[in-house]
Amino acid sequence: MQEVNLGTNNRLFAPYSRWALLYILAKTPVTMGASLGSVTRQTLFAPLPAAARPFRVCNHDRSSRRGVVASTLEELISKTLDTLMITAGLITLVLEEDGTVVDTEDFFQSLGDNTHFMVLEKGQKWKPVIQQPKKMGVANITFDLYKVNPKDFIGCLNIKATFYEIYSVTYDIQCMGAKAVLRSILRYLSHMAQVTGHILLYTGTYVLQLTGDYEEDRLTNGKR
Repeated sequence: MQEVNLGTNNRLFAPYSRWALLYILAKTPVTMGASLGSVTRQTLFAPLPAAARPFRVCNHDRSSRRGVVASTLEELISKTLDTLMITAGLITLVLEEDGTVVDTEDFFQSLGDNTHFMVLEKGQKWKPVIQQPKKMGVANITFDLYKVNPKDFIGCLNIKATFYEIYSVTYDIQCMGAKAVLRSILRYLSHMAQVTGHILLYTGTYVLQLTGDYEEDRLTNGKR
């Protein structure tokens, strides 16, 4: 076997090897820095989850209406199917007021709180509300009770008051859990017991004072 001396060839290619190594070292930090910067931006600026909001849902003929709290379109559809006990595999979610289809998350997030939705099963169509002539009232108050968490004791109460069918006021009452409600009731009963005790004490003192004055007057009249 013939041996080949590579010493001369190594000396010839040494300058090219050094240039290639310098080129690789010069390019590598930039790529690594860009990757680290991208990971850092993804970690620091992750999108925050949307907050849960109250909505109203009904079936195609508006015979069943419920309150639902959801943060995403998927969650709203899932809770609506459970609340209205709909087992159909294919449904369409539309706005109750005009029948606009709600099928994207961006459109859903652009809608306000307490928006009214309608669920349409296969073969069902949206129909407008038949306006019946009615007398104009002074005030109309509606109460909507819903739960944010299934473990809530009472839930949340939404009160909407309309005056002369022109001015509308909406107020949400966030009710507390069972322990907090019981604690508030006990605190109220304790306060009422203290007030009752003070009233009884003052009444007893006043009665004793009247009794003492009466006995003193009687003894004085007896000596005369």
